[in-house]
Amino acid sequence: MIAFVWFVFWWTLYYFFSKKAMNKEVCLAKVMHAYRVDWMTKLLDREVRIADTTIMTHLERNGSFFASSCLLILAALFTMLGATDKAMGVLSELPFAASDSRIEWELKVLLLIVIFVYAFFTFTWSMRQYNFCAILIGSAPHPNDQDVTPQGRKAYARHAADLIDLAANQFNYGLRSYYFALSVLCWFWHPYIFMLATILVVLVLYRREFHSKSLKALLAARDASIEFKGIFR
Repeated sequence: MIAFVWFVFWWTLYYFFSKKAMNKEVCLAKVMHAYRVDWMTKLLDREVRIADTTIMTHLERNGSFFASSCLLILAALFTMLGATDKAMGVLSELPFAASDSRIEWELKVLLLIVIFVYAFFTFTWSMRQYNFCAILIGSAPHPNDQDVTPQGRKAYARHAADLIDLAANQFNYGLRSYYFALSVLCWFWHPYIFMLATILVVLVLYRREFHSKSLKALLAARDASIEFKGIFR
């Protein structure tokens, strides 16, 4: 029970921390939002938007892949419930493995089922939101539309970028579910190893979202783009 509460505490804590830090610290979500605003702003200046719809289709396909994977994993987990005795016998041979009762084992499998059900819903909602984004791209005003004011164009680009952010955040929540599900696998081995794996997952997520090389590259590219525009003004 302590290990389970530990797991829920750190997942919940990191969820609220990352959500709050998004507005205060430099992170992947904040930098990508700036890029999305630039993308939607430049989209309104283009008449041909085939590349934009292709990118949106690619983003939606990623969510579809993980949603399908969730269904396969769920099928495997339900199958595991039917082979509890055999699986418990295999894991009991691992060194330092904790001895679980049948009920404890089944509760751990049920926790994995809950996690991947949650992941399935987040990925499918992300797919729907990317569909909404594709519709926004299709209905976006063209450069020659005289009825749309410059302020209206900026507002449209900003709201479209916000919708893409929502879809990307849902996709990110689904990926986090995969990460934390990997730590739950360690619970079948030993509760202490499960607690340690939970901390390691949080550290990996924190480093990738707030201190990764990808973040530094995105910041450098954005700074270079701003400098490039300043030269030709």
